[in-house]
Amino acid sequence: MKKDVILAGVGGQGVLSIAAIIARTAISAGFSVRQSEVHGMSQRGGAVLAHLRISDGDIASDLVPRGGADLIIAMEPVESLRYAAWLAADGALVSAAEPFVNIPDYPELATIHAAILRFPLSRLVEAETLAKEAGLARAVNMVMVGAASHFLPVSADELEGTICEMFASKDPGVIEANRKAFRLGRGAAEPGRGGRAK
Repeated sequence: MKKDVILAGVGGQGVLSIAAIIARTAISAGFSVRQSEVHGMSQRGGAVLAHLRISDGDIASDLVPRGGADLIIAMEPVESLRYAAWLAADGALVSAAEPFVNIPDYPELATIHAAILRFPLSRLVEAETLAKEAGLARAVNMVMVGAASHFLPVSADELEGTICEMFASKDPGVIEANRKAFRLGRGAAEPGRGGRAK
């Protein structure tokens, strides 16, 4: 078994937190994990990219080969398309629907959404709306972990356990809001739903 994942977004969106949760969960489940990160100028909303490789055998490289990603998780729709060339033909693309407009000529959002939904296995998630519903607007990245959980080689319970561990030092209300955000994201991206999910 191998699962190659690309995680993309802009600084401050929690891309590396998502990578850490998935990696920690996979290691706890007995998998080998390799990770590589590229940090943009996060204080200015620069691009942040992580390669995450999970396997039950040896992993030769930290980097996911072009056309080899089984899953792309994007915190922002344009960033999801930036790395579309890395997606395997049968790979899944899971993206937050809301834009992070950090350039003056940001493309028309409807066009970007339509391009995402043309991928055979795609989920476009109203992540900000679901995070607010969970009671914590900052939990957008936990919504995205939940949405992507259907395409990962670890169980939802294992992922949720890692989330609780990582927030163990926080107020119980914060832990519960993050758990709820994860569950809402997972529900929004249920297999068979396809396309846009809220």
